[in-house]
Amino acid sequence: MSEVVVKELCAVLFPLLSRRGRRLRAEQYLRGLLSATGRKSIRNIAAQVGGPGIEQSLHHFITSSAWPWRPLRAALAGYMENTVAPVAWVVRPLDIPKAGSHSVGVDEHFAPHLGQVYRGQQAQGVWLTSPELSAPVNWRMVVPEPWITDSGRRKQADVPGDLRPESREECAVSAVLQMVRGWDMPARPVLLDMRQGPVLAATSRLSTAGVSFLARVSPSCRLLVADPASPGHRAGALAAQRVANMVTGRRTPVPWHDVVRGTPRTTTATTVPVVLPGGARPRRLSLLAEWADPAGPCSGLWLTNMTSASLFSLLRLSKLEDRTEADFARIGSRAGLRDFAGRSFCGWHRHMTLASIAHTATALSMNG
Repeated sequence: MSEVVVKELCAVLFPLLSRRGRRLRAEQYLRGLLSATGRKSIRNIAAQVGGPGIEQSLHHFITSSAWPWRPLRAALAGYMENTVAPVAWVVRPLDIPKAGSHSVGVDEHFAPHLGQVYRGQQAQGVWLTSPELSAPVNWRMVVPEPWITDSGRRKQADVPGDLRPESREECAVSAVLQMVRGWDMPARPVLLDMRQGPVLAATSRLSTAGVSFLARVSPSCRLLVADPASPGHRAGALAAQRVANMVTGRRTPVPWHDVVRGTPRTTTATTVPVVLPGGARPRRLSLLAEWADPAGPCSGLWLTNMTSASLFSLLRLSKLEDRTEADFARIGSRAGLRDFAGRSFCGWHRHMTLASIAHTATALSMNG
């Protein structure tokens, strides 16, 4: 771990905390996250930076202290913007299995990438991503309806009064829009996974806010072909997979760089002008289709409102998901992104903010 990186992050971020004691606890917690082995519980963190004598102070700092986490997240994003020059915001789900029932947000959740239901917490993280590295800067928890409507559970977990039930996909879009509307930083194209949710509602919210997006969609996503010169025009709503199969003759070899393995690759891809059926004011989009094997089925489908972007730039942008997945796999657990053991909504957000800073410090040190 680079001490220079850690000191710089502390110097840039923690002055936003109004009290000297909070600034001290923030640095202690960060250094504990970076040095503790195993589960990043408050007890293990305290053992690394001062022993049992400060465990209660750190517990209060995370679960009960009133410091706001959003300014730190915005400042972390600004730091990343100046240091790494990210080219996209990648929205990645975080599934946190938990055996108990008292931690905020715990419920039965479906994890699409696992194809199964699990009991625990579910959140969406927005990662600032470049081809070289990525780090999470904002989080939004999926808070199921029982935690919203049950006043006892809501009070116990300190759930804010203005929070409303959201689906996994609504939560992802809300996390992005919070940054767009409230953070003073350049907006970047957003990559997100819409294979399980209401594509029209999510993409409409992003387009209305002026957000450029590249959304992965399922082969069964229904689309209207908007180009009169394309097969399927005026055929009604067609599955995205079928639309792609109709234009295989337009495929173009596209070279790109594997950001994880560091090797050049080439796949075939094409785009088709489409619109989503059902909207009051249909917006022209592009369907990006990729074939890893020219003789096999379509390997990836995305919708984008960046209709004038080149095929090369769109496909290269889609590969940044791989960077985020690789960085989560190599750093996420080490930084404690799944390790908060407390029960409160605010405590979870404070822990995730500091764990995101720990992730950033680790990523920068490994790539420095």
